[in-house]
This record gives sequence, structure tokens and C-alpha cells, in this order.
Amino acid sequence: MFVDECQIHVKAGDGGAGAVSFRREAHVALGGPDGGDGGKGGDVWLVADHNVASLLSFRDHPHRSATSGSHGQGKAKHGRSGADIEVPVPEGTIVRDQAGQVLADLSEAGTRWMAGRGGEGGKGNARFLSNRRRAPSFAEQGEVGEEAWLNLELKVMADVAIVGLPNAGKSTLISAISAAKPKIAAYPFTTLQPHLGVVRFGDHELVVADIPGLVEGASEGKGLGHRFLRHIERARALLVLLDMAPDDGRAPADQERVLLKELENYEPALLERPRLVVGSKADAAGPEWREPGQEGRQDGGLPLISAHTGEGIDWLLGRLAQLVDEARAAQPRPRRTVLHRPPASGVVVKRGPDGALEVRGRQAERAVALSDLTDAGALAYAQGRLKRMGVDRALVKAGARPGDRVRIGRLEFDWEAD
Repeated sequence: MFVDECQIHVKAGDGGAGAVSFRREAHVALGGPDGGDGGKGGDVWLVADHNVASLLSFRDHPHRSATSGSHGQGKAKHGRSGADIEVPVPEGTIVRDQAGQVLADLSEAGTRWMAGRGGEGGKGNARFLSNRRRAPSFAEQGEVGEEAWLNLELKVMADVAIVGLPNAGKSTLISAISAAKPKIAAYPFTTLQPHLGVVRFGDHELVVADIPGLVEGASEGKGLGHRFLRHIERARALLVLLDMAPDDGRAPADQERVLLKELENYEPALLERPRLVVGSKADAAGPEWREPGQEGRQDGGLPLISAHTGEGIDWLLGRLAQLVDEARAAQPRPRRTVLHRPPASGVVVKRGPDGALEVRGRQAERAVALSDLTDAGALAYAQGRLKRMGVDRALVKAGARPGDRVRIGRLEFDWEAD
């Protein structure tokens, strides 16, 4: 089954906690701190894979999780980092957040995007040793890994997209030129999902997509609407198939007008894509298309093919191969791309809905989240980190007044100027 829309839940690994430990050895008086750091949590990566055809694997099993880091131990033993996880997705997968904003476009094989960043490991108490702090009795907790629901949307990556009205013979054609076996019947909308077929012709290999039939108004959501129009966007060339024996008697010229109009309304740039217009069902075409001297062409301009008898198929494949070769040559060579999401830097102060001043910034929130604020030494250390980051100055610029409520992550306090 072909699935082109789904949701995925990603959970990056949590960081391990740092250890609070002191040397305890014979003949060693007042052993210093030796707590090791916690390991980093694993990241979750989405990777475009040429061997994955659809999003079916996420339909019933949407959860993907990386492993967490281990906790630090005494004797300066650091925790092991969690393993990253790579989640293969089809080429052409678009990643959106729950609000619909595009986060990544994995259009080429090998392109990677970090969907969930693993939490940093906490520092052990040995890291907090200083001339003024000779026996730190606190360590950092591990940072929680990122967790989110994401929307995945697939735009099929094909060399040729077959475009036509319902029951124009698209499925019959792709089944005749490839090993694809779509459902074929004598009624409209037999094809309810795109089908991909690999076509080998001489030294050429083409990926052809059978796109479910378009109707007038498809660009406005009628029929199967936008759900399948998007699959045409990534095709290198378009094969416009006109029915020469339509049940409703619609003329080929009118069919072409409707198809091109819908493509233009959806995405005007599609009309600039290389395209080939042919008439299908030549074996059932009326005598008006077979007048002597026309050699199966209307006004000498419309090639006719028949998937049942094989008429014109070799010519068709040769012409499509030529169009695809030209399109491939015109495109830049794909490169392996890694899409990182750099952590936000700096400190931002905003008023919350309840009037409290909210301090936002990964480093500031991390200073609070990883510290054991019930320990006086840890609290003093966290306050010093926040001051060095410029949180005090940012609060003053934001208009903080004595008595204002300030919130940094899970820490809340009343503002008092130094």
C-alpha cells in the first residue's frame, strides 16, 4: 500500500546525570571530588533513502526513539553516550510541524535532518572544583531530549509523471511499460494512489509515476484535488495522456485545455516543465483519427499510442528518454546534505500571559534545568551562570521592577535589583 501522508513521533535520548563523588582511599586525607559526567543522549535523524518508496512503515508504528546517555560514576568515570537513530524516509519527504510550517525538505537521497536533539549530559561535581569551592557537593542533572510530533508529506520523485483525466488509460500504460500492477477497470478514479514503475528502454532507466486522474477544478480541491497534484511537482517531465475514445465524447483538445489549466492554477511553473502530449487508446479511436495520409496523427501533430496493441510504445519511450536525459543534464548534480538545527543563542525576555517576565534561551534554561536548586552551592552557581550570560541586564532592559515575577524554565523568583 502506498502512503504519502503520516505523522511521526520522535523522542531523542535524555542526557545522563553527573555524579557526586569524593575520593575515598586509604592514606588519602580529604580526597577531592571525582564525580564523572553523564553521557549525551542520542539524536534522531531523518534520512532520505532511495530504497524507501512510501511512508507506510509509520502508519501503524509512528514512534521513533533514540537511547539515553548513562549516568556518571565515581572515580571520574563518564557515562556512555546514547546511540543516534537514523530513520529512513522516501526521497521527496517534506517535514512540517503541527502548525504546518516546513522544517525540512529531504528531496535527495542521503539528505539528513536532525528531527530530535539529544539532551546534554550533566557535569559531575569534579567539574565545579575551584579555589573558593573545594568540596562541591552538587552535580548537574541530564538534559531532557527533544520530543515532538511531526507531519510527513511525500512528493513522489519520478522522472516522468503521467497526467490525464480519469479513465484515460494511465494505469494501463504504466502496466504495459513496467512491472507496476495498478488496479485497472472501466470506471473513473480506479487509481486512488500514485504508482511508480521502473521502465528500462535500451540503455535508459526511467521512473514513471501514474498520477490519479485529474478533473476540472482539481486545483481548487475537487475530485482528488491537492492530495495528488503535489506528486507532479518533482517530475522531470510530464506525459499528458489524451483519451481518444472517451465515454463522454470530450474532444482531445478540450481534455488538454482542462489538464493544462489545472496544472497552471496549482503551480504555474509546471507549464515550463518538458512535456509530451499523446493520444491513448489508438486501437479504439474513431475513423476521423485514421484518415489516409495522417499516419495516426491529428493535423500531423498528435502522436497516437495503444498500450493494448503496442502501437507507438517504442517511439514514446524513446522520446521520454530523450526528454529525461535533457532534464537531468540541465539539473545540478545532487550533493549529500546534512541539515542541522543550530541551537538558538542569546537570551530573550518577554512578558508572559500572567504578566511574569519569561527568560528564554537554551543556555539560560539549561543552567536552571540541570542544577539541583535545593542545594545552596548549586543555586549560587546557577545564579552566577545566569549573571555571566547577561540575564540581569536583559531583565533591566525589558523593564523589570522590584517585585516583578521572573520565570526561567521551572525556576520562579521575585526580581530584586542588585
